[in-house]
Amino acid sequence: MSARKVVVLDYGFGNVRSAVRALERVGADVELTGDREAALEADGLLVPGVGAFAAVNAGLQRIGGASIVGRRLAGGRPVLGICVGMQVMFESSTEPGEGVREGLGEWPGTVERLPADVVPHTGWTPVEVPGGSRLFAGVEEELFYFVHSYGVQRFELVDTTGGRMAAPQVTWAEHGARFVAAVENGALSATQFHPEKSGDAGAQLLRNWVDSLG
Repeated sequence: MSARKVVVLDYGFGNVRSAVRALERVGADVELTGDREAALEADGLLVPGVGAFAAVNAGLQRIGGASIVGRRLAGGRPVLGICVGMQVMFESSTEPGEGVREGLGEWPGTVERLPADVVPHTGWTPVEVPGGSRLFAGVEEELFYFVHSYGVQRFELVDTTGGRMAAPQVTWAEHGARFVAAVENGALSATQFHPEKSGDAGAQLLRNWVDSLG
């Protein structure tokens, strides 16, 4: 089987080379680009996120990121968001900063500051994985590496399909409050933690995602 083609979406913000290298190590054919056609045609699209919500959102707007993600998901083409790349999949953020604080709106919900004594939340943390997760297969009991001050503390998507589609699988973690650590929702998956910085566990999670492409 030929290697799965994965585009890491380059919107001109943040150092994402570690994500490229991590995907290459698990066997993906990886391209770092903001080119629309390449992003639409790849087997998988990874949306990275480093820094502030507004800055990441502005970078995505500059390259038509909302349209790219929307078109892929409409066709059932897999997308994986990481860290702020997960946060922008939600409707909005309360994080201060210049620029639009409205996200892509793929999921309802608001990104809010974690109510913890110490932020950012930095380090290795256990996660609560739902049964049957494909993304976490084989690493359900492992720790993952987080670096963030904001998170989604309520997952608000209501199933209105009458059971015709599988409900989203939500993984949780805790720092001051429970927050969404990952979501698996059809073609759209995302993690608040950095799998590319999470050692063998993160590598297995990325391998699980790459193996699911095509």
